[in-house]
Amino acid sequence: MRKSEFHQVRPLAVGVATLVLMFLYACSINVKKEPNGQDKQVDINTPVGGIHVSKGVNPQDVGIAIYPGARLKQKDDSGDDKSANVNISGFGYGLKVVALEYESDDSPAKVVAYYKDHLARYGNVLVCHTSHLDFNADMKGEDQGSHELRCEGSTGVNVELKVGTREDQHIVAVEPDGKGSTFSLVYVRTHGKDADI
Repeated sequence: MRKSEFHQVRPLAVGVATLVLMFLYACSINVKKEPNGQDKQVDINTPVGGIHVSKGVNPQDVGIAIYPGARLKQKDDSGDDKSANVNISGFGYGLKVVALEYESDDSPAKVVAYYKDHLARYGNVLVCHTSHLDFNADMKGEDQGSHELRCEGSTGVNVELKVGTREDQHIVAVEPDGKGSTFSLVYVRTHGKDADI
């Protein structure tokens, strides 16, 4: 490298290094703990976006009523929590997912009937029958320009009730659990540059 080229590259390298240091300095991580020492909430903020994850979910944030007599499902055998509130934003894109999992002694048919009526206030309710629950199904597919929700598969014992659009949807996923039911209440919202979460 000639000396004149070195003098041109050096200010660029110093500038990039300065930006990297400013970025790292501006990044903040905040972790709140539960009394037992486990993470309860994690907030990561950077100049270009952030990630916020919390186990503490307010059922009102889902926008779906809780089935009468249902119990919030506790951690499973692997220690995974059954509720989450996740917000991710950056580079003009954002994703918010709020999810709670409940259990009921009532049959899946009763729970589905209750939520079909309840979700109708948000629009037409799509009823999907699946063999496995896949909340990402509406984010995949050939027609990325479509805003309509759709079913992924058409057979199975699990029922997903969906209402809204791909960018703003409420989902109730019901599955048999012994003589009763397990069900998840999920709110998903995405946005691009022109909207806020």
